[in-house]
Amino acid sequence: MRIRSAALLALLLAGTAAGVPAAADGTAAGNDKVVVSGTLPSEAVKAQILAKLREMYGADKVVDRAEVSNVVAPGNWEQYVTAMLDANLKQVSHGQLKVEGNEIRISGEVPNEYQRQQVPSQLAAHFNGTYHIHPDLRIGTSDQQVLDQALANRVVEFESGSAILTPRGRLVLDEMAAAIVKLQDPKIAIVGNTDSSGNRAANIQLSLARAAAVRDYLAGKRIPVASMTVSGNGPDQPIADNATEQGRARNRRIDFKILR
Repeated sequence: MRIRSAALLALLLAGTAAGVPAAADGTAAGNDKVVVSGTLPSEAVKAQILAKLREMYGADKVVDRAEVSNVVAPGNWEQYVTAMLDANLKQVSHGQLKVEGNEIRISGEVPNEYQRQQVPSQLAAHFNGTYHIHPDLRIGTSDQQVLDQALANRVVEFESGSAILTPRGRLVLDEMAAAIVKLQDPKIAIVGNTDSSGNRAANIQLSLARAAAVRDYLAGKRIPVASMTVSGNGPDQPIADNATEQGRARNRRIDFKILR
């Protein structure tokens, strides 16, 4: 007697395109796609799962490679599986979620230790005690770390007393732009800072003008203007001693902060 296979749902989560095989038509998923594969017990279950994923990630981000066949699914399998497709799952990138019968395996990157523990716990809450969850999650590099590493403790330089970028300042921003385009829809605060020399009010205006100049330069590198905000602290948030030239040089800086 032939034993039917267990129902299988496999999701390649956003950011896993390098390991995604081409589809039958030769196309491949992009870096921000969620690829749905496996063998599902009915067209209705497939439609339900796809609808939930498209609601979560956007219809253009979901690639359907799932099949439908006469496979065995545990009781209420489709309700459990659909329920687990929530915002908790969006914390995982560069990974895979696989539900085969009552065995659940999840791998990939999460932003911090809290999410490394929370994601499997929240998944388990959607299933009964007959299901087993096997997590293999690692803490990935945050968007803020990507920007910090690109800046590498350097200062975006301007001509003295102005908001005109120097050639060295433009070179640093070229590298920042290359790092930003690798992130997924970031919202970035660009914050100008000065040293304490001169008039405070003038320094605040200068810091704001310099932040705006950085935004405009990055916009010319195809970073969406709507994804950037600008502000100027003037001399109010020093990171070094303004009593020394070295300290003042460090305080004349642009900060890049991930807002979301």
